[in-house]
Amino acid sequence: MEFQGIETPRLDWSGDALAIGVFEEATEVTGELGQLNDKLGGTIAELIAEVEFKGKDNSSAVTRVGGGSAIRKIILVGLGKSESLSVDSLRRAAGTAAKVASKEKCKTLGIDLPVWNNDPDTTAQATAEGIELALFKDLRFKSDPEETGSPLERVELLGLGDRQAAITRGLQIASGVNLARELVAAPSNIVTPMSMAQMAEELAAEYALDLEILEQEDCANLGMGAFLGVAQASEMPPKFIHLTYKPQGTPRRKLAIVGKGLTFDSGGLNIKPTGSGIEMMKTDMAGSAATFGAAKAIGQLKPDVEVHFITAVTENMISGRAMHPGDILTASNGKTIEVNNTDAEGRLTLADALVFTEKLGVDAIVDLATLTGACVVALGNDIAGLWSTDEGLASQLLTASQTAGEKFWQLPMEESYFEGLKSLHADMKNTGPRPGGSITAALFLKQFVDKTPWAHLDIAGPVWTEKDKGYNSSGATGFGVRTLVNWVLNPA
Repeated sequence: MEFQGIETPRLDWSGDALAIGVFEEATEVTGELGQLNDKLGGTIAELIAEVEFKGKDNSSAVTRVGGGSAIRKIILVGLGKSESLSVDSLRRAAGTAAKVASKEKCKTLGIDLPVWNNDPDTTAQATAEGIELALFKDLRFKSDPEETGSPLERVELLGLGDRQAAITRGLQIASGVNLARELVAAPSNIVTPMSMAQMAEELAAEYALDLEILEQEDCANLGMGAFLGVAQASEMPPKFIHLTYKPQGTPRRKLAIVGKGLTFDSGGLNIKPTGSGIEMMKTDMAGSAATFGAAKAIGQLKPDVEVHFITAVTENMISGRAMHPGDILTASNGKTIEVNNTDAEGRLTLADALVFTEKLGVDAIVDLATLTGACVVALGNDIAGLWSTDEGLASQLLTASQTAGEKFWQLPMEESYFEGLKSLHADMKNTGPRPGGSITAALFLKQFVDKTPWAHLDIAGPVWTEKDKGYNSSGATGFGVRTLVNWVLNPA
């Protein structure tokens, strides 16, 4: 599909479908909208009246234009109240318009949205992202799919002029999001530690990234007892994957992204019962999926920042070799962990990954993981949790997330809660009491980062959605990729 920014105003555009963003307080057919309505023989006023279109956020209406018009269909997309307009409002509106145009079998789409904050580049980027994300369809596992790809062949962004660089940037970021969606959506017999390593090899080859894959013996030599304790029950060998993007010249800063990579989580001997969501544990590698998605986007964007992408990938299974509740593991920094729940395995894999990462000498580390149900209970399905040892880093991530349209809420790193993780025989247990479970999980991870500014993102809720609106269809969302990319591109 071809994208182009053009100067042409809505009154002069011609093509299959013209989509216009409309605020709640601007549904009166006056001004430029009135001029277009007159040109189209009253079609817009008739559509607004017929469907009682109010301009509500993410709403839409469409009708055919008669009388031999140069525009075949008109699409109205609600933007909500003008004072609430955000970059994500534009992303959602563009996605909605693209879905409607696609359903209406249109090949060309003109889209006319307000310019956010007098910034046509950001507007063009968000529009391209929204359209590309909205039209994504994962039909890999359908033997005879009823749906097909979108008929859209060309999208023109009206009134923005030539914004090709911004459009390309949006498409590159969307490609990373869609990779993460594909990884999270695929079942655990397709996405395995071996296939994740192969994916890393493909990314490294395509985008000139450095790649290091540590095998089980390598991890043992580094003392990664926590990671290997989780991995020991699986028939599949674990893979510790380290991708690196290096810019030309001296990097402005060095960053690391660490993703949890459990390709399936049975719960181990503390097995997840039916009804607990065990059938969805293919999504437990969404942190590593976002890490790979960010790597794909960064590999195309080529910022002047060095970025390390790290994930310890394994299954958490049951066999005669499985770790037992009560076992004591030794992580690669020498700290000992009493495993009082084998279903709190993600933090064990992240422990060794964080120790490895800090030794790289980066300026900041961000990990992200589908880590706790407690975070979902606290924040619901649409908001991820954020903890950090550095307020400057936390502020950078929150700013990046706002532009990305991904919701985070910072929770406290309440040190007194670590009392609940203390063990009689080891340095700590891997789980604490039920109250504050997402906080104690963050405090556990904190034990494996010494001095480097660090943030932990618990993304258990937003990585999957049952909703279907805007640019997010039901299923895997690719959550986290846009925030991570925006953070890397941050000028700080």
